[in-house]
Amino acid sequence: MSKIKFSNEEKEKIKASIKEAESKTSGEIAGGIIKESDNYAVYELTFAVFIGLAYFIVMLFFTHSIEESIKKMSWEYSSHYLLMFYGFSTFLVMAIVYLLANIPFIDRLIVPKSVLRYKVNQRAVRYFLESGVYNTKDRTGVLIFISYLERRVELLADKGISEKIPQEKWDTIVAHIIEGIKSNQLVRYLSESIRECGNLLAEQFPIQPGDVNELGDDIQILES
Repeated sequence: MSKIKFSNEEKEKIKASIKEAESKTSGEIAGGIIKESDNYAVYELTFAVFIGLAYFIVMLFFTHSIEESIKKMSWEYSSHYLLMFYGFSTFLVMAIVYLLANIPFIDRLIVPKSVLRYKVNQRAVRYFLESGVYNTKDRTGVLIFISYLERRVELLADKGISEKIPQEKWDTIVAHIIEGIKSNQLVRYLSESIRECGNLLAEQFPIQPGDVNELGDDIQILES
């Protein structure tokens, strides 16, 4: 999967929405985007081996025809030629399937959805700690974490927020961002969702005199 790229204009649009949201609340909003939360190589390899085995079994039914074709193409036939054909063609099928399995759409089909959910949540929690969202003064940090390959969004709210704002409110925001990913309008939908986060936070955590911006306003694009 290619790297996630945003133009400077798009980055500034997201940054402006974070600033606007935080202008109403003492809460802090951070965002992180990653192309995939795991490489899922074990699932891709398992899928390739399974398809290779299925190919090998099917081709066994055509052994006679294959053998006859090899005899016509060779000066002097040897049973080793048949073994070489099966070995090479099976390996080739597995290699092609493995490469195809790296396509995001196919990854989403072959990797169990429970695994996708777990991997994204695990990576989101890790970034929650890495970014310092957990360490705001009043425990009022919110992380919007987007994992593109899985088309999943994790919205993690620190203890001070989660005690006052029900999960259903965040779920609606998450669904809106996912819709933006699927429709290839992430910047627009994300900006709208960030502003909605600001509105929710402002109800319970209005801006206070002397409020300090504890987290950066730039959206972070993670490599791994």
